[in-house]
Amino acid sequence: MNIATPLPRLENLLPPDLDNEHKQLLEGLLQPQACINPKYFYDDTGCELFTRICELEEYYPTRTEAAIFEHSADDISAALVNHAQWIDLGCGDCSKSRRWLQHVTPARLIGVDIAGDFLQTCLADIAHEHPELECIGVVSDFTQRLDLGKLLAEDQSSPPMFFYPGSSIGNFARADALSLLRCIRRHCGDSGQLLIGIDLVKPPPILEAAYDDAEGVTAEFNLNVLQVANRLLHADFEPANFAHQAVYDPVQRRIEMRLVAQQSHNVQLQDVERHFDAGEYILTEYSHKYTTDDFSALLAEAGFHCQHLWTDPQEWFGVFLAEP
Repeated sequence: MNIATPLPRLENLLPPDLDNEHKQLLEGLLQPQACINPKYFYDDTGCELFTRICELEEYYPTRTEAAIFEHSADDISAALVNHAQWIDLGCGDCSKSRRWLQHVTPARLIGVDIAGDFLQTCLADIAHEHPELECIGVVSDFTQRLDLGKLLAEDQSSPPMFFYPGSSIGNFARADALSLLRCIRRHCGDSGQLLIGIDLVKPPPILEAAYDDAEGVTAEFNLNVLQVANRLLHADFEPANFAHQAVYDPVQRRIEMRLVAQQSHNVQLQDVERHFDAGEYILTEYSHKYTTDDFSALLAEAGFHCQHLWTDPQEWFGVFLAEP
């Protein structure tokens, strides 16, 4: 008789009162430059669409990072601390951590993401494949607050190894990226590590195509955030009134994802009405790009030393291993 694998433990670190979350979303939309935090992309539909984006021809970051991981797997795994607590920040479907389990044997796998049901389902698949591995899901908006100290203290013999692939830190302004890196550094103690993927500066046409694919999957992903706003704020956004746009800012070295109003119209946001002129846009995401020197300097400012750096032949993407 087959015995079902128990569902992985799930720790919910989100605030019990979501009113503040809704307030943040509303305040962003009422700013002179309307904006939506990219964390609101990732409802169930958004998670599925992002998985499709990662498979697109134009979206080079996922396959380029994966190629670095595959080519340098032995070197990377040799440089990682043994029997670590593997903490996958923004783990999504956990596919990247799953591949690393061929090369490393962590003491436990801790997946951190904001989508709880999706997270637990993905971790359950890993737990089924690796019954000897303790899998824990943490439902958290770690972009606002990362507090894993109590959880990590459960296994003091195993140092933390933070895994933050995909260049997701590019979504943060520099000051916010530095704040998150400093928080990770505090969690690392004396012997922890950070393995992080960073998208590097490259020609604008390549960058813009990666965020505005020919199939329109990224456009669908971007527009879906309006449906999220409709649910959370009882709003009446009509996605057809907006168009997806991705623009590279060479001064700030970042892609800006926007939803551009196609006509003048009003949107009801709870008990407030917001007017959008034709051509006015909602800013939904920044994606900053770095040089290797710039990111090494940011790590140093956060209290890390860049121990190793691996790149692809074109130097489109960098994988940094940082230690205290």
